[in-house]
Amino acid sequence: MQKQVDYSGAVRTKYPEQLVIAIAKDKDGRANPVTLGWTMIASGKPPMMAIAVASKHYSVECINNSKCFTVVFPSSEMADAALFFGSKSGRSVDKFAEFDCATEPGKEIDSVLLTDAVANFECTLESQLPAGDHIIFVGQVVCSHINTAGGKRLYTVGPGHKLGACS
Repeated sequence: MQKQVDYSGAVRTKYPEQLVIAIAKDKDGRANPVTLGWTMIASGKPPMMAIAVASKHYSVECINNSKCFTVVFPSSEMADAALFFGSKSGRSVDKFAEFDCATEPGKEIDSVLLTDAVANFECTLESQLPAGDHIIFVGQVVCSHINTAGGKRLYTVGPGHKLGACS
């Protein structure tokens, strides 16, 4: 049986929720990572991924500037990085200079990969759509990478930015 409740009450049942880190370079060529909870695979042929970024976030500017972005599936060991990248603004902080996180250059786009992540997807910007207080960016995956050491993905496992792996 279903009980009608406010949206805010029902949406709390979403956990665990996947999260990603998206990376795009700003006009000065500085890579800016941001942690996002709203993402999905948007197409299989061609492979496409979508991310939703708050309209006010600096990352919107960066993606529109670079016309490409990396979608990162962080490992469960990257919880501190995910919290940092999601709580600081790239307008005022060079996140990679402030937080020690291993990176390597992208192979097909002008972006970076996170070395310790479970997977990285290099995407070229294909389209964007305003969606309320967010912008949905759709990128075509042009190169994919996995971590040969394996590892578990990081998820939001509960309200209040509670992060961890799912069993």
